[in-house]
Amino acid sequence: MKLTRALVRIAGWLLTPLVAWAASFLGAWIGAGISAGAASTRTVFIVTIVFGGVFALAGAWAWLRLLRRSPQLQHTLEVAPDGTPLAAIENSPPEGVR
Repeated sequence: MKLTRALVRIAGWLLTPLVAWAASFLGAWIGAGISAGAASTRTVFIVTIVFGGVFALAGAWAWLRLLRRSPQLQHTLEVAPDGTPLAAIENSPPEGVR
């Protein structure tokens, strides 16, 4: 049971980058589709990169907003409202100590 709980907690901590990664792929795919008829490959590349970046930021923002508004999700994933794992907060040195 402890192993399962630890694996679920680790997977939960990785959800934020996973959501951003998946959103960036979706955005890049949409950007490439929109710019497919462009005459310049540079234009296609730039539009794909911009759409990927915008979608990644929007996906991460939406996930963190959901995380901040859901105490049940915070409790399940054992994270602070800002998405920081509680284990990292508990094990950090006191302020001013290095």
